[in-house]
Amino acid sequence: MAIAEKKWKILPVLRETSEALQQQLSIHPILCQLLVSRGIDSYEKAKHYFRPSLERLHDPFLMKDMGKAVSRVLQAIEKKERILIYGDYDVDGTSSVALMYDFLCSIYDRSQIDYYIPNRYKEGYGLSKKGIEYAVEHQIDLLITLDCGIKSVDLIQSASESGIETIVCDHHLPGAELPAAVAILNAKQPDCPYPFKELCACGVAFKFVQALVSRLALTDDRHLNYLQLVATATAADIVPIIGENRLLAQLGIISVNVEPSVGIKALIEESQIKMPLSLSGMSFMIGPRINAAGRMDDAKKAVALFIEKDPQKARALASQLQTDNTSRKEADAQITEEAIAHLEADMHLSERKSLVVYNEHWHKGVIGIVASRLVERYYRPTIVLTKSGDLLAGSARSIPGFNIHEGLEHCSELLVGFGGHYFAAGMTLLPEKLESFQKQFEEAAARSLSAEQLIPEITIDAEVQLPDLVSSFYRILEQMEPFGPENLRPIFCVRRVKNCETRIVKEEHVRFDIEQRGTRMNGIAFGQAKKFLALGNAQHYDLVFTLDENTFRDQTSLQLKVIDFRAAS
Repeated sequence: MAIAEKKWKILPVLRETSEALQQQLSIHPILCQLLVSRGIDSYEKAKHYFRPSLERLHDPFLMKDMGKAVSRVLQAIEKKERILIYGDYDVDGTSSVALMYDFLCSIYDRSQIDYYIPNRYKEGYGLSKKGIEYAVEHQIDLLITLDCGIKSVDLIQSASESGIETIVCDHHLPGAELPAAVAILNAKQPDCPYPFKELCACGVAFKFVQALVSRLALTDDRHLNYLQLVATATAADIVPIIGENRLLAQLGIISVNVEPSVGIKALIEESQIKMPLSLSGMSFMIGPRINAAGRMDDAKKAVALFIEKDPQKARALASQLQTDNTSRKEADAQITEEAIAHLEADMHLSERKSLVVYNEHWHKGVIGIVASRLVERYYRPTIVLTKSGDLLAGSARSIPGFNIHEGLEHCSELLVGFGGHYFAAGMTLLPEKLESFQKQFEEAAARSLSAEQLIPEITIDAEVQLPDLVSSFYRILEQMEPFGPENLRPIFCVRRVKNCETRIVKEEHVRFDIEQRGTRMNGIAFGQAKKFLALGNAQHYDLVFTLDENTFRDQTSLQLKVIDFRAAS
């Protein structure tokens, strides 16, 4: 199946606003254009954007039920009650548990505090029946859920009937009915006046600890010790990098690069991660290693690493996570290769609006990653299935224009269960329903998606000229970090650059040597050798790229990281 050419969409220029901002900031007009497109349209907003300050953290007591949650924890400490901290097996869940556990251990008897991470395969996502049974068995008085619980109405009721009270700390959208917890910390719940709604769960845990520090009148600002964990979770959980999220991420990244915590330092050293780290570095280097624990083995190792104070013990735990990640990558690569081979053998592949692939031997822990890779390659809503007991378990990923959760609703009578949101979902079904499910899911995709929607689109922030790309321009671009959803790394377009000496390197990459208006630069397009060969060695190119620095033989220069290219007319 041929990979379709990508569409290029250049964002409109808000010229009047950009020019007004340029007069205030006296920086390159294109940089002002980038800021305006991100809602930064005044000097004051630019100051807050570029200069992080602790003073701009919101008062945690603005969050609904925060006073109740703080009072209930202090009551538990006063009455010497047993506390269980429960969180999910992903980065957000494990970092939240580590944050809350470490802080409570600093103000309360460690022997009265425990934590619990569910097994991905035996219990699944969220608060589990087995987790409640564990709490009852260990005579827990107060259960604190992190990154889950907002929809666990029945389970929290069951805990209450067993004499266990619950504080829910979550960031997922609430259902129609809220659980009967003593306090719910979730800015997305109805009537919550907290001004920022997009915190990850670790961010909610941080606000909880910030409130406890305030109520206890602790003078050492010990909640700031946890900014590195918040940045790690914010990077990995793909929340919008705006408002308080961006501020917490900025402060956390600064802290990591000045003096990483024992656990994060061990992971950096064990994995030979280059410093300084950016938020995207946290997302792509730290995040997968933490997630690998839950995918391949036991996510409790991630919590243990985050709370460890002994460098040698932390290094041993980091080594285990690195081994898990290596196993994850091997499984991911093998399954992706097998899935592609299966799809390419399908004579009707080019006609399909969706992809469903199945192999009973594929590892359940990586099928979500494989689904993402297939979407990247084929740009179709994709479901990857494997055997799980007597059922088939699947992970789904989608593209703009097709709500995968609604697509599964169309097939609900064929499914044992399903859940998720617009771009990602999971499901289970009986093996004998597979063929019918594949057909019905394809019908749902075909009804929703036009041929035009199956062509991937690159959104370009601005068109530039090579002479614009100087060190001072790049230094301000760097200050726009951390990048992430709603504050993405700027993507540029340059047209009709002269091809000086473009060639294939290491058989799969393309190295561009280009010139425009007297300025000569290099660029690299990773994994695009086939496209270059198909296109032919053109005299002039149009390029889409992000701007980066490259250091070679102690010489540092700006480099274009090429996303897409065409022969210029």
